[in-house]
Amino acid sequence: MMNRNVILTCALTGSSDTASKSQYVPVTPKEIAESGIEAAQAGATVLHIHVRDPETKKGSRKLEYYREVVGRIRDSGVDVIINLTGGMGGTLEIRDEDPSSRGPLTDLVGAKERLAHVAELRPEICTLDCGTINLSDSTTFHVGTPELLRVGARYTQEIGVKPEMEVFDTGHVWLANTLVEEKLIDSPPLYQLCMGIRYGAPANPRVFAAMVDMLPADAQWTSFSIGAVEFPWVAQSVLMGGNVRVGLEDNLLLSRGVKGSNAQLVAKAKQIIELLGARVVSPDEARDTLGLKNQTK
Repeated sequence: MMNRNVILTCALTGSSDTASKSQYVPVTPKEIAESGIEAAQAGATVLHIHVRDPETKKGSRKLEYYREVVGRIRDSGVDVIINLTGGMGGTLEIRDEDPSSRGPLTDLVGAKERLAHVAELRPEICTLDCGTINLSDSTTFHVGTPELLRVGARYTQEIGVKPEMEVFDTGHVWLANTLVEEKLIDSPPLYQLCMGIRYGAPANPRVFAAMVDMLPADAQWTSFSIGAVEFPWVAQSVLMGGNVRVGLEDNLLLSRGVKGSNAQLVAKAKQIIELLGARVVSPDEARDTLGLKNQTK
């Protein structure tokens, strides 16, 4: 069951309020690209990319920021698989005092508009958040209805980009499996099991095993858990037969009380993988394993 040939993803920055908590969190397109290049040089097979507004440091979906990040990475000559987020544009804020109206934090657009940067830049992978989920204890949640996902899945097929279906709970796996059954996802389907996110699936090995058991026989999958469990989860994922994700989107600490860079997080994950008797595969090996169509380097 153990996976001995591991695809290692680095999630570079995310969109949550972490830039004020660590000096290593990249914010500008230049910083994000440089952090990604360093992570690739440290051993990352895949870079999962969000962008931020350089002024506010908050998550953004501006095409110009994505264009600069992707351009810098491609121009660097470093061979790495680019995975652009498709999750921005799904936020809805509802407040108790007026639940019929949208709050100011709402950024809710259609499925194709969420993937506009993907359609232009044609990365090899983009994410598809398979379900609706509360965003911690805030007044916001992420909206991913079955119809939105069907439209998004069809669109990724049209533009030839592999969707990484992010699932945050067992019901999300069910929904992702439905997309596969409806042939809206090309084989082999790629899943990302997102654990430990509040009010999603807890970082519990039994829950994790149940989610893995729900996956189709030909599925390729990766998993991560946020915060202090990030590095134990590297081993957990490899031993269960999966691939691995680390990065500053999910965790800021290299060890207790010690902040680290994306490259340092990748290097530690690679060390754990190798201590288990496995290895990190090259981007070309991962391309073959995942059946990537759009092999733009």
